[in-house]
Amino acid sequence: MDESPRLTTVLRPVRAGNAFEETVERLLQAIKLGVVTEKLPPERELAVQLGISRVTLREAIRALQEAGYLTVRRGRYGGAFVTYAPPRPGQGDLRRAVADMGDDDLADALTFRMAVECGAAQVLATAELSGARRDALRQRLREVNSAGPDDYRRLDTAFHLAIAELTGSPLLAATCADARLRVTDLLNAIPVLQRNIEHAAAQHEAIVTAILAGDPEAARRAVAEHLEGTAALLRGFLA
Repeated sequence: MDESPRLTTVLRPVRAGNAFEETVERLLQAIKLGVVTEKLPPERELAVQLGISRVTLREAIRALQEAGYLTVRRGRYGGAFVTYAPPRPGQGDLRRAVADMGDDDLADALTFRMAVECGAAQVLATAELSGARRDALRQRLREVNSAGPDDYRRLDTAFHLAIAELTGSPLLAATCADARLRVTDLLNAIPVLQRNIEHAAAQHEAIVTAILAGDPEAARRAVAEHLEGTAALLRGFLA
């Protein structure tokens, strides 16, 4: 599946009032969600996509370079390269992430994600899907369900975001990306368990089957069951 829809979803235009801060936010979102894993798009293209000056873009890239998320190389094969890698889960990481977020914000983030991702699946299940869109969804399913522990979080994110992107609604896709970002640090703080991968694979299959069958209620139920499983894992590791 072409990566450009996900880039458009995350690297959308920023508002003029806080251009620098929002540019940093957009770039961090793209990096943490795994939308960009190696190299940012060319500076000229990225500035146009974000609706900002190249000066503002360079300032944001410089800030992320200083923070350790990017490295900048000059020359013919240069550019801004991603150096960020999610830290391996360690004892206490999840509790620190929740403490930083707050219990009320955690509950709100899980509710928000449940609402928007269930809604996206329902919308997609009611759409007239072209062969290309069906193939794109199946491709994302194959990728996440064949992923190993090291690449699982990134491909799981890609699968969930694809459901929203394939609805054709930029606003819904952006909202789902925001919802995922709110729990990304929490998910990165818990181990990727092989048994959970296997269970999630069956749930992913159920989600896609319902969407392709044009059954919005079954799609909603499948997504809800899947996200409830994620919430249960978080609660388990916090207990």
